[in-house]
Amino acid sequence: MDLSKIFLKDACPTRMGGQAVMEGIMMKGEKKTALAVRIPDGRIRIKTTENKKQSKWMTYPLIRGVVAFVISLVQGTKTLMDSAEILTLYDEEEYEQSRFEKWIEKKFGSKALWNFMLYSSVIIAVAFALGMFLILPTWVVNLMKHFTDSVFWLNFVEGLLRILMFIGYIWAVSFMPDIRTTFRYHGAEHKTIHCFENRLELTPENCQSFPTLHPRCGTSFLMFVFIIAFALHFVLGWPVLWLRILTRLMLLPVIAGLSYELLKWAGRSDNIVVKVLSLPGLYLQKITTKEPDIGQLEVAIASINAVCDDTPAREYIIGKDGSEEPVDLTIDENEDTDQRG
Repeated sequence: MDLSKIFLKDACPTRMGGQAVMEGIMMKGEKKTALAVRIPDGRIRIKTTENKKQSKWMTYPLIRGVVAFVISLVQGTKTLMDSAEILTLYDEEEYEQSRFEKWIEKKFGSKALWNFMLYSSVIIAVAFALGMFLILPTWVVNLMKHFTDSVFWLNFVEGLLRILMFIGYIWAVSFMPDIRTTFRYHGAEHKTIHCFENRLELTPENCQSFPTLHPRCGTSFLMFVFIIAFALHFVLGWPVLWLRILTRLMLLPVIAGLSYELLKWAGRSDNIVVKVLSLPGLYLQKITTKEPDIGQLEVAIASINAVCDDTPAREYIIGKDGSEEPVDLTIDENEDTDQRG
């Protein structure tokens, strides 16, 4: 791996960051956030929103890492749902609500239904992650007590198993066509941010010359989480199973806080220590990012341009010829009502 192409010497790091979504990219700048989605007819639909005022908790080291993690989890899920909803508007297949969804919408309204779907998705995702990557490894390694009482080896194998399970899971889902497409948009996001931070004109050709790996990627944050957890769990020893699970859960805020600070440091520094610490996350990005095509780079460029645009928050569509047209939201609402019955 050529780190000189990732930690670019003349780059000017920014706070801009993004997320790959269904057929598109969410890009967040200092003032605005843009969601750009490639709709089935080839055009790009963009929705921009003004960023909310930063929470005062984001000024406190360590605490801000926990706050940022929770916010990114909720907003990330919401963005995925927003991109899916946009694509649904152009899908001829009608969406059939479940009886429970119909009951919630009738009883509490469509906004309540949306919030229910959003937060239930977050809860399910968190429960799956905790069960799969925190509870399951420590339960499995508990069986090793029949072979060794060494606290060192029990913790070592648990941490190693947790990391391998996570990497294996990411590698396995990367073969799914929809996930692979999302990973290509992830690569497009990184290439475009590299191009922007190197102050070059945002064209697909310029963006394509940069790597798909970026030191400030959220994938690296997750890898920092696993590595820091690996180290801190040694301090807790190897108590009984229920206490081990409880203490690992209680340590999560500390791990998230430390990981966030480490990621911020890695994003603004290129010394040798940072490069070494960033290697695991960069290698994981080789799985979570794929080489994008020109069309995916165009979506990423459109998202950055929308974030840098001084116009108020709006929704519009970029045509194949580069022209802009506003979105008629009343038509969208009618179509959405028809599809959701």
